[in-house]
Amino acid sequence: MKPTNGMLLEHLARYYFAAPYVQGTVLDFATGAGYGAHLIAKLCKSRIDSVLGVDLDPAVVDYARQTYYHPLVKYEVQDVLDPALAQKIGPYDTILSFETIEHIADDVQFLKNCYDLLAPGGTLVLSSPFGAGRGKPCLSPWHVHQFTEDEFHALFTDFRDVQFYYQHGVLFEPKRAGVRYPFGIAVCTK
Repeated sequence: MKPTNGMLLEHLARYYFAAPYVQGTVLDFATGAGYGAHLIAKLCKSRIDSVLGVDLDPAVVDYARQTYYHPLVKYEVQDVLDPALAQKIGPYDTILSFETIEHIADDVQFLKNCYDLLAPGGTLVLSSPFGAGRGKPCLSPWHVHQFTEDEFHALFTDFRDVQFYYQHGVLFEPKRAGVRYPFGIAVCTK
């Protein structure tokens, strides 16, 4: 994508937003092309041990390996819904999951895996677009659903502490009255 592409800028902004929360071992769920894992490795190299970018698509993982190499980053093919995932690759101090959960029908198993993969005191930073609600049609043919704001908030009850922010373009802020936000982002501590 070109640097003037608003969607690319929004995706990059999520990684920049998350950077202050990143430490130790890092998991980038649904890493896609790998630019986010690479960016986090560069931005946070003094306080991380490693970054693992996982994706379900072997071709995408191969692309990430070839295009976004960094000595602190590895890429693997993994299924975010695998119930044994925590035993296979965990634990992590930080998990990043941007624009993933709306693609997954079994969001309960996905969030269980996120929780199980986090070390005690670990941080999950997760974003999702808002929409008509769980199981309801949305404009994107790739999204299973888009949560309402209330549904999004209800996803994180297992976490000790949760802070919610809202994204509009490249800007993140706490909720302001009267503003409609297209994206929510949760910063959760186990």
